[in-house]
Amino acid sequence: MEIAILTIYVHGNDIERALRDLKHTLQREGLFKELKRRRFYEKPSVKKKRKQLEAGRRRRKALRFKRRDRD
Repeated sequence: MEIAILTIYVHGNDIERALRDLKHTLQREGLFKELKRRRFYEKPSVKKKRKQLEAGRRRRKALRFKRRDRD
C-alpha cells in the first residue's frame, strides 16, 4: 500500500482558502468518490461492470482529446 503525503500551506492566516484547496485536492484525487463507493458492499459482478464502464469512459475521453489535438 502506497502512502502519499499531502501538504496544504496556509498563507496569511487564510484558513478558509486552505480548506478550499484541501477539498479541491482531495476531490481531484478521487477520495470522496472512493469513500462513497466503499460505504456499502459491492458484489463482484457489479464491481466488474462498474470498472468496465469507467474504462470505457476514460477511453472515450482520451479519444476526444486526441481528436482535438489533431485538429
